[in-house]
Amino acid sequence: MRNKNVGFLISGIAVVVVIIVLIFNSGLRTIVGQTCTHGPSCSMYDTIAVQTWVSLAIAGLILVIGLFLIFAREEERIVVRKVRDRKKKLDLEGLDRDEKKVVNLLIEEGRAMFQSALMEKIDIGKVKMTRLLDKLEAKQFIERKRRGMNNIVVLKD
Repeated sequence: MRNKNVGFLISGIAVVVVIIVLIFNSGLRTIVGQTCTHGPSCSMYDTIAVQTWVSLAIAGLILVIGLFLIFAREEERIVVRKVRDRKKKLDLEGLDRDEKKVVNLLIEEGRAMFQSALMEKIDIGKVKMTRLLDKLEAKQFIERKRRGMNNIVVLKD
């Protein structure tokens, strides 16, 4: 939504620039017509024409950028959809008490945490924690990722 608003703003600025350029050109043509003694063959008319086309091309480029932002598909929607999908309820049916503790703790901690921190919070030993995580991994609830000498336990989507 933000990109669309910025696009409208940029497009509006481009339209204002075009209007200013056209008003300025009209004034320049009047001044050149009054001061140039060579008539329509005066070289200043050519200069005005070049300046007009260059400024209108720049304003057109700005307008195209604005229109692109207005009509471009926003990636933000995809991110919002992913966040909504993450908030869906996990089916904890079939998990024992300790497994539910681990899953709930991972949800509270932002869906990922170090295995050692998980052990401390649940207050169980290394062997039991490894077996517990093995079971959760087999049931497709979590994934362990190696980070140096530590494991990060990540709740699967």
